Amino acid sequence: MNRIMNAILLGVLSGSMAIAYLGLVIANPQVPEQVKSLQASLLNEMLKNLKPVTENEQNDINQAGAPNVAAAPVSEAAAADCSLGSAYADSVRRWCGPIQNYATEHQIDPNLIAAVMQQESGGDPNAYSSSGAVGLLQVMPSDGIAASFYCAAGPCFASRPTTQELLNPEFNISYGAGMLAGLINRYQDVREALRAYGPLDVGYSYADTVLAIYGGY
Repeated sequence: MNRIMNAILLGVLSGSMAIAYLGLVIANPQVPEQVKSLQASLLNEMLKNLKPVTENEQNDINQAGAPNVAAAPVSEAAAADCSLGSAYADSVRRWCGPIQNYATEHQIDPNLIAAVMQQESGGDPNAYSSSGAVGLLQVMPSDGIAASFYCAAGPCFASRPTTQELLNPEFNISYGAGMLAGLINRYQDVREALRAYGPLDVGYSYADTVLAIYGGY
């Protein structure tokens, strides 16, 4: 069933309503099995020839109608009070205020949050990854592509905020900083926390990349 739901999602994202329709037909318990079998064969052939959806295409689809939440660049007065390393990109330093606020709230170094942001989104509040992660700190939401990831108890990210919520830069920083702080408290080790925060199939390479950014500022 997960494969069928992924086909439906893939059809919608690629603009192929035929694929989405076939997926819905096969998933319908009221459709006779003989019909489902024929439709499944057709679906398999269509999926073989389907051009993969690019990250930019997924981003365009997801961002349709999204509010313009980009903040103005940090002013000279605000920059003077910013504790972030001056070598961070301006696109990251522009979020200095909320980074510092939530770093204080969660008792972690604001430069660590900035290093994660530099790696994850480069400071782009509308960043959207091919796996469905959203926003400045690339948090997996409860909906969109991320909803197709299943764990033993059901959808892996069912308790997460929605994509729309995570497109709000301040909310994204608050939530991502809270996740990072929780992992640090759990593992009592920043490298282990970053390993858990990043992609699951890359070992420590993500953590070491972020730590290199962190150490360089």
